[in-house]
Amino acid sequence: MTKNWHPIINEETCDECGKCSAFCKYGVYDKRKPVVIHTEGCIDKCHGCGNLCPTGSITYFGDNTDWSPPNLKRNNKSDSGCGGSFEERMTDEKKCKKSLNIDFLYLDLNTCERCMATDETLKEALKILSGVSGMLGYQVKLNSVNIATRELAEQYHFVSSPTIRVNDVDICTELKESDCSDCGTLSGCSTDCRVFVYEGKDYEQPPTAMIVDGILHALYGEKMQAEQKPYVLPENLKRFFAGKSSCCDSGCSCDDTQSTNTLRSILNP
Repeated sequence: MTKNWHPIINEETCDECGKCSAFCKYGVYDKRKPVVIHTEGCIDKCHGCGNLCPTGSITYFGDNTDWSPPNLKRNNKSDSGCGGSFEERMTDEKKCKKSLNIDFLYLDLNTCERCMATDETLKEALKILSGVSGMLGYQVKLNSVNIATRELAEQYHFVSSPTIRVNDVDICTELKESDCSDCGTLSGCSTDCRVFVYEGKDYEQPPTAMIVDGILHALYGEKMQAEQKPYVLPENLKRFFAGKSSCCDSGCSCDDTQSTNTLRSILNP
């Protein structure tokens, strides 16, 4: 098992058949849906779930083995405007410069209402833009990552949950947070999560228009540049991961309010 190898699901092509979840015996996937929830459980250089995927929607972070999804040819053959077959473009993505990479980074998709709502809004925005991106010849890749550990947070330079990045640039131009009771329940301590600021208003769930606007800027607006600052894990996230680890090690002995909230989330997933 390794911290530097785990599956990545292309949600644009995934048909949610569940074969990956059923195959993996190491808890990498949520058993109810094809979502990666425990990256550290993945076996180094294992391509088992990727070989089974009927739509070729699974690739692997850290893969340098020259492996490619065997069922990729079954995908629709939408061009990205770069010429050549879809398989050829996948084996040498550097030849294709018209790619739109979207990272959705989050702490939890089972309990946190803020993360779950953002996930749904992001998918809605991508559906709205699918015609535009296809017409312009862009290949859209959605990479959803559950930041379940401090190591993953450092790996992705994670600063706040949830985060949406377009071509490595956060769509939020300023960082603002507020108390999130759901993530507080998960960690057993107070946790702040992102507040999305759009056109002078604050939102716990980003408006669809905000995400669409951010993606369009990446397509043909002003070119945004990722800030090159040394990454330091925010104190808020340090407390979250420490509290989560401590809570699990001790059997999740939280106060009465937190226990009630946890029970409610179990009864109403």
